[in-house]
Amino acid sequence: MNLTGLLNQSRQSFSEFWAVRDARERAMLAVAALVVTVGLAYALLIDPALSGRDQLNKNLPVLRQQVAQMQALSKEAAALSGKSASPLIAMSKENIEAALARNGLKPQSVMLTGDFAKVQLAAVSFAGTLNWLDDMQKTALLSVVDANIVVLAQPDMVNATFTLRQQGKD
Repeated sequence: MNLTGLLNQSRQSFSEFWAVRDARERAMLAVAALVVTVGLAYALLIDPALSGRDQLNKNLPVLRQQVAQMQALSKEAAALSGKSASPLIAMSKENIEAALARNGLKPQSVMLTGDFAKVQLAAVSFAGTLNWLDDMQKTALLSVVDANIVVLAQPDMVNATFTLRQQGKD
């Protein structure tokens, strides 16, 4: 069967169904069809639009705040890109010893060999040693290549040997 034949047959079946109904039943069926049509239109078209609009109204202040933060970060990044980086402090025995003294550490020895520095510490505070390493990493970009740490019987006391290398050197 083709489509037009199927439509004609459906129309004829509906006409027969409708002709058998009395006026009151036809009115009730028409009202029921109208209610179902309005309900489907609301459920499929109107409700999603209204709930989507409500959701967007809830999200809009958060999105505006995020845009403001992004703009502030963009301005900050632009301002920072215009500034030059602070010059790198060259690795020297004096700089290493000065940083050790700032952190209350007394080295047993400090030796420089090419790009590497070997620092030996005896009976020093472990917390102070960590503070010194953090200071050296931030100010001179020194990183630990090799570390040997021996814990002593006294709390927070260690013997340590570090081999350091300045980052950015190839």
